[in-house]
Amino acid sequence: MTEPDDHGLGRSRGGFSTKVHLACEQGQKPLPLLVTAGQRGDSPQFEPALEAIRVPRAGNGRRRVRPLRVRGDKAYSSRANRACLRRRGIRCTIPEAG
Repeated sequence: MTEPDDHGLGRSRGGFSTKVHLACEQGQKPLPLLVTAGQRGDSPQFEPALEAIRVPRAGNGRRRVRPLRVRGDKAYSSRANRACLRRRGIRCTIPEAG
């Protein structure tokens, strides 16, 4: 039996698993959270997680949607992710995958 795509359950090396993709602010407060099946890659979820960021402002005003900087591990080191950040004017600290 196959799981529907939106259930976030998939087969990985160790059996059924789920992967959580989380963006958080510098104070470690979680922002968007995306759940995918365990066999899905990390890098394809980079832009959807970035697009889901909505930081409320103190008082009135629109929510902030563009972070100043993004930090990530080597899984997010693709050219496409770096180009997305450049287009949006976001600085990054992501080690090069080698």
